[in-house]
Amino acid sequence: MENKDLDKTISLEASFNKLDEIINELEGEDVTLERSFALYKEGIELVENCQSEIDMVEKKVLELGKNGEISEFQ
Repeated sequence: MENKDLDKTISLEASFNKLDEIINELEGEDVTLERSFALYKEGIELVENCQSEIDMVEKKVLELGKNGEISEFQ
C-alpha cells in the first residue's frame, strides 16, 4: 500500500499492525529494491505518525504530586 498523504486519523494499533506487515514483507525474499524503498518510506511515515500521537498523549498524562495535587505531565 503506497500512501503519499498518510491518514493522520489512523490509530496507533493500526499503525503498529501496518508496520508489522511492512517488516514481514521487507524480510521476504521476493521483494524488489524499488518495493523495498517504497515500504521503507511508508514505514518511516507510520513511525513519525506514531511518535506524534505518543507525544500528544504524553502531554495529556496527569502527574500526581506529593501533596495529592494533579498537574499536567511535562
